[in-house]
Amino acid sequence: MNEKSTTSSLITTLTTALAPAIWGSTYIVTTQLLPPDRPFIAALLRTLPAGVLLLIFVGRLPQRAEWGRLVVLSALNIGFFQALLFIAAYRLPGGLAAVVGAIQPLLVMGLAWLLERRPPARLAVGAGVLGVLGMAVLLLSPGAVWDAAGIAAALAGAACMAAGTYLTRRWRSELPVLALTGWQLLLGGLMLAPLAVLVDPPLPALDAVQVLGYAYLSLAGALLAYALWFRGIARLSPVAVSSLGLLSPLVAVVLGWALLGQAMSGLSLAGLATVLASILAVQRGSAQRR
Repeated sequence: MNEKSTTSSLITTLTTALAPAIWGSTYIVTTQLLPPDRPFIAALLRTLPAGVLLLIFVGRLPQRAEWGRLVVLSALNIGFFQALLFIAAYRLPGGLAAVVGAIQPLLVMGLAWLLERRPPARLAVGAGVLGVLGMAVLLLSPGAVWDAAGIAAALAGAACMAAGTYLTRRWRSELPVLALTGWQLLLGGLMLAPLAVLVDPPLPALDAVQVLGYAYLSLAGALLAYALWFRGIARLSPVAVSSLGLLSPLVAVVLGWALLGQAMSGLSLAGLATVLASILAVQRGSAQRR
């Protein structure tokens, strides 16, 4: 690549990385600021208002042929993923809820291999395995609380996000990034609405801190973060984008240590360093292939 293309790719990588960094704060905001035991309401209030705001701003309708794929992407990237994310966030510590997502890059590589007969690069596979090992070190750190339902939700959420990331790149849409983001947030939010009404208890009267918590999750955690994420998917390889998702647990663990006093042992630091090395290796390998 020439120097201009390299600089542009680096800027895209850095802006895309902001999305999982913001998502890493989801866990501490959910457990510390929001009313307890309302995962589907939290997911609904995060996605639906953000989708409405974006579509008011963009005002672009999909073509008739795009609706089917758009519904599938909305379910994978928003509806299923957000529901599973908040179930995990309520049932697991922030770091543990996020670290399970380490399998995402390997899942994306597996999908590309299975559906496109495109074997992954050895460096990418090695870096993906390195990321899983780093997460395993974090999982073995003192104080990790294992909850079967929470772990299952985190694993299923990782699988949905991996499939959504891969298919978003494969099914290139004619919609601009903001319109694509808005429609997915809107449709995904509508999918979450019945669960929020039928499963979760009604919201109590919210104080100012709780309102700010929901506003942060919607404006920063959905509107901004997903716009950056889908922009990155359109410009980078799915494996490179999914590896950036591992920044979410790094941010979650650091926030838990800095704000909640959660333990950070030498073993935890080694795991964090290993995951960071995995992310950098995948980005380097993807840049070389481009």
